[in-house]
Amino acid sequence: MIRKIMYLCLLAFMVSCGGDDGPPPAPEGATLVFPEENSECTTGTDINETSSQVTFRWNASKNTTRYTLSVINLNTNLPQTISTASTSASLTITKGAPYAWSVTSQNTESDQVASSDTWLFYNAGSQTTYVPFPAQLVRPASGATVQKDIANEVTLEWAGADVDNDIDFFEVFFSESNPPETSVGITNASTKELPVGVESGTVYYWRVVTTDLEGNVSSSSVFDFKVQ
Repeated sequence: MIRKIMYLCLLAFMVSCGGDDGPPPAPEGATLVFPEENSECTTGTDINETSSQVTFRWNASKNTTRYTLSVINLNTNLPQTISTASTSASLTITKGAPYAWSVTSQNTESDQVASSDTWLFYNAGSQTTYVPFPAQLVRPASGATVQKDIANEVTLEWAGADVDNDIDFFEVFFSESNPPETSVGITNASTKELPVGVESGTVYYWRVVTTDLEGNVSSSSVFDFKVQ
């Protein structure tokens, strides 16, 4: 009888130890290396007059078996993606165009993914002065529902950058129509937020136009949000 009890205890111990090793480790986000943030990329290999091949590089991230490189032409908003087990990948992209790029880390044993930061760069062309990067709208996020403050306002926030580092000002367009055509304010290069008056139950659209000291102009995408 004692031997039988010991056997059952041993069996239960073996089942409890081997039954669940826990979830697989989630991947971590990769650190981007090249092209550098807010830079001009001049090392691409010429393909033709309008295109060059650029090799993107990043550092390996923990618990990762595969990476997906995403590169978006900010003039057209058209993405290119490539999946690789390596920490570099090459894509053919348009010369003289602004791009955003990022890397997603994946683990074949996990459903979770991790994203790197997003960096902006210009693929070198024949120009000697560069249009500012289109402003990156930050808050409110597109599609969000937000609360107005005690002054019946919501603060719009964005990020801006320029290879030449010569942004002159930002102009904010904001309205209930899409695309927004009503200018509601101009800020200097160091100010990247603007409070706007809103009403509850209304959907608003907004975008930011960036102008540099050479007169070059770029426009952000359009975000929308609803006020509670």
